[in-house]
Amino acid sequence: RQPNKSLLVVVTSIIIVMTITATTHAFAAAETRTIPKKVIVSGAGGQTGQALFRKLLALPEEFQPLGLVRNEASKQKLLDSGVPEANICIADVTNADSVKAAVASVTDDGNNNNGLYAFCICTSAKPAPTEQVNPETGRPIFHFPNGNPELVDWIGQKNQIDACPAGTHVVLCSTMGGTNPDHPLNNLGKTIHPDGTISGGMIVQWKRKAEVYLMEQAPKLKYTIVHPGGLLNEPGGQRELLVGVDDKVDGTDSRTVPREDVAQVMLEALRYPEKYAGCSFDLLAKPVGEGTATTDFASLLDRLEGKNCDYALGATM
Repeated sequence: RQPNKSLLVVVTSIIIVMTITATTHAFAAAETRTIPKKVIVSGAGGQTGQALFRKLLALPEEFQPLGLVRNEASKQKLLDSGVPEANICIADVTNADSVKAAVASVTDDGNNNNGLYAFCICTSAKPAPTEQVNPETGRPIFHFPNGNPELVDWIGQKNQIDACPAGTHVVLCSTMGGTNPDHPLNNLGKTIHPDGTISGGMIVQWKRKAEVYLMEQAPKLKYTIVHPGGLLNEPGGQRELLVGVDDKVDGTDSRTVPREDVAQVMLEALRYPEKYAGCSFDLLAKPVGEGTATTDFASLLDRLEGKNCDYALGATM
């Protein structure tokens, strides 16, 4: 019995149409699939930096983070906590070549469309008490055993900024207090010599110098600068967050904010660059139970009405 040619033509046509339709849907799905954004987080072995790093790791469809840590011990702690080794890189931020090598590991992948999206700077000099006491105040004398503010907060941050390719969004975690040259934090590790000259300390002013340098890189680089108040090791997502400029934040007497909330704001800056890029602002949180916990981060900066911190106030080094 001869096959029905008309029927064969119809079946063949149906198969061809189904194949084309399936292929079209596959291409459409591929085009709409989000490619995770590559983000470097320095200070990933610290407290605020690690909070941000872990938040990014928990969002693999959105972000592909690389955490920079200072040494093998910091790396091992992250490994022991379950962080994949591929997401950790040892880098000395005070060494420009070391930072450039870390950035190159992300950008030199042969895919220019999936290079470095953002660099989140969470490094900071960390003060520690010595065994000495100030005879005038009776308070312990502090020093910076792992690098003084000039080295870490100025040179180290400058190295990180300089290593970023054009178009990178740099999100910098700094501190409030920049409008006050006599801020108490500036006294930590500071020595006033008999001739009146100063060495060491001045951490807020060194941070401010790095902020000004970052802003000077625009429009080559995008920037967001967050000035948190006193950092709390308490859960995030439970407080109403407030923003302001020049060490003035209306709506609360609180001068603190949880590290977890700072990390969340930095993450949201990556999600809403049209809202956060080109902004420098202060961040505080109301006490738990006062106000409503912040969930709308897209409009968080609206209350600033376009204002940025004024770097003519205070001083830099």
